[in-house]
Amino acid sequence: MAKRHIWLALRLALYILLALGGIALFQDRLLYFPDTPPPAAVLADAKRDGLAPWPGADDYRGLLREPVGPVRGTVVLFHGNAGHAGHRGWYADELTRLGLRVILAEYPGYGPRSGKLGEASFVADAVQTLEAVRRSYPGPLILAGESIGAGVAAAAYARSPDGVAALLLITPFDTLENAARHHVPWAPVRWLLRDRYDNLANLAAWRGRTAVVVAEQDTIVPARFGRALFDALPQPKRLWTLPAADHNDWSDRIDAAWWRSAVDFLLPPQSQ
Repeated sequence: MAKRHIWLALRLALYILLALGGIALFQDRLLYFPDTPPPAAVLADAKRDGLAPWPGADDYRGLLREPVGPVRGTVVLFHGNAGHAGHRGWYADELTRLGLRVILAEYPGYGPRSGKLGEASFVADAVQTLEAVRRSYPGPLILAGESIGAGVAAAAYARSPDGVAALLLITPFDTLENAARHHVPWAPVRWLLRDRYDNLANLAAWRGRTAVVVAEQDTIVPARFGRALFDALPQPKRLWTLPAADHNDWSDRIDAAWWRSAVDFLLPPQSQ
């Protein structure tokens, strides 16, 4: 009987080691879900949706839409971990109506872009994107990020803070470690994760205006992690908790009036 118990314990230990090894080896596949259509398809869809390749088709870093009339500022959006930037055209629909220029930033390894998946690659590229934005467009700059994109925005700010007027963080977490531990509480997440996306550390020096949006019923990034980040940030800040919303349907719970109130908070008239 003792030998049988030992054998069962060894088998269990082996299964756990295999599971941990799988997480360690394949965590990029668990974290990133890029859609990689050919460039021609991305550009054709963008044209249909009123978006232009930015800075251009030969140096593609994302998609651009200009507002009609005076420009209040520029929003650079870092999207979540699935799809590609062209799937976020509806942000441009909402924000250009309010006088904001919108750049839907694309990650290396997503859409038509080559490159390595991962935090180091994404953040280094995001810093280059912000530098290009500053060279091309004066005026207030809002960094926006959804889900893991909030982590990219926070890390890009930490490395390149100049000129950032406000942050819009949608379904964010405080740290990726905490969010990951929620899903695999039995795993030593701290030791397994290569990508950290530590928003608390990256925004420790932030003193601008922040809007945080959490989905009340979020099953991917539970709302408590977004609230923890919000609590750690300085004033001025504003938190929106969207009732009954989940991670991927939060936008169904807001309307044009909500977007106007959020933008007016982020860019009050005296800051424009």
